[in-house]
Amino acid sequence: MIVEIVILAMIAAFLGLRLYSVLGRRAEHEEEPIPTRFERKDRASAPQQVAAPEARQADNNSREIIGFPPAIEQGLRDISSADRSFDLLAFMSGAKAAYGMVLEAFWRGDREELRQLCDDDVYRGFVAAIDAREQAGETLENRLVRIEDSSVDSASLDGRTARIAVRFVADISAITRDKDGNVVAGSLDDAIESRDIWTFARDINSAGPDWLLVETDEG
Repeated sequence: MIVEIVILAMIAAFLGLRLYSVLGRRAEHEEEPIPTRFERKDRASAPQQVAAPEARQADNNSREIIGFPPAIEQGLRDISSADRSFDLLAFMSGAKAAYGMVLEAFWRGDREELRQLCDDDVYRGFVAAIDAREQAGETLENRLVRIEDSSVDSASLDGRTARIAVRFVADISAITRDKDGNVVAGSLDDAIESRDIWTFARDINSAGPDWLLVETDEG
């Protein structure tokens, strides 16, 4: 009886070791990606090289810039070369956000927020319009419904100042009320297409990433 127990224990231990070895090898193989037929030759013939972060960012920026008219492409490349932190996709996302923030600040007469987003000339223009509106006793009930499109209209590097103009196509619903609350213009039911070209600028020597709105035009 004792001999049989010992034999059974040895068999169980042997099977346990076999099971562990099989699972262990399978786990190791599952962790290793299986090369496709397009990758086998390259992986066998050349060592893996990992691009440095700056190199990857420069490569991404180059792909983002391709496809623009020559003058715009050159301007974007000049900015990207002078400012390694410049990222076109991030800039466009920020420009769209700034477009909405500036419009909403103007509509509600928020001078403090406009001061943070605009340069002196643009700020003075907005404040003059707000002052005139307040003196007339008028209020705006405008809403940015959606930005249909945004695209780079021009780009340049002037010394150490980067300038990028963005063309916006947006749907805006607008109502103007007089001092008695009566609607004197617009309708919230019918959105109006607005086309604007806003120019943003940034000193590339600046430690901060902020771009300021320096010019507004109808597009």
